[in-house]
Amino acid sequence: MNYIFETTMEVRDYECDIQGIVNNANYLHYIEHTRHLFLQKTGLSFADLHKRGTDAVVARMNLQFKTPLRCDDHFISRLGLHKEGLRYVFHQDIFRASDNRLCFRATAELVCIINGRLGNSEEIDAAFASYLTEN
Repeated sequence: MNYIFETTMEVRDYECDIQGIVNNANYLHYIEHTRHLFLQKTGLSFADLHKRGTDAVVARMNLQFKTPLRCDDHFISRLGLHKEGLRYVFHQDIFRASDNRLCFRATAELVCIINGRLGNSEEIDAAFASYLTEN
């Protein structure tokens, strides 16, 4: 995988279930936060895009849980990106920092709704141009 962005985070105790591992839903928060940080790096803001009538929304996700994270684990969330038609496809992996073990893998497909209709955002295309990788 050709990663174009990464960030480090830490598991908080309230994110864990009775088994002492991260509850599955929290991985979605981790990868969403990573996408938001990446968007900020490109100079875009979901809030500003929305004000101009463009909403980037998740159309499909594929999730693979590999190795559980536990309370106080530090982890690295990485992403790669390519475009297929109107879809921006984010390939996202989470690695435990202590041993670089793959814990979670996801593919998130985002599309743009522009003034209520599915469309192509030239603004997002321009911001992502230097980050897009070959599939």
